[in-house]
Amino acid sequence: MLADKQKVLNLIPQKPPMAMVDGLLTSDKEKTVATLTIEADNLFVEDGVFKEPGLIEHIAQTAALRSGYEASLTNDKPPVGFIGSVKRMKIFYLPRIGDTLVTTMTIVMNMENISIIKGETSVNDKPVAEGEMNIFLQEKP
Repeated sequence: MLADKQKVLNLIPQKPPMAMVDGLLTSDKEKTVATLTIEADNLFVEDGVFKEPGLIEHIAQTAALRSGYEASLTNDKPPVGFIGSVKRMKIFYLPRIGDTLVTTMTIVMNMENISIIKGETSVNDKPVAEGEMNIFLQEKP
């Protein structure tokens, strides 16, 4: 594991209760794998189930975690990003409290401050969600 929950919070701009990643398993030039164990007090849990907006935010924050990890390698601050669009999102089922999401985020294309990413989320190797996003990174001052 490259980063545990405490270190992850230093790599992303989101802070509790909005942080939706809690582990960084791997990250390279094209792919990042992050985790989130769903807890009862998560903002996106309703009736014991982690809802769709949480899955989308988790995939987006996996991309943020990648950017923050890369920034940390050069002692920069984590960049702030925004979801520009969500495309081809499929939700196969909604995970429950106690489940650990594992999300693989792959870079489809990078251009200056815009990334197109593909996210695939699973629990115990069972597909939960997949989709693409356009992510815009805020320019550095």
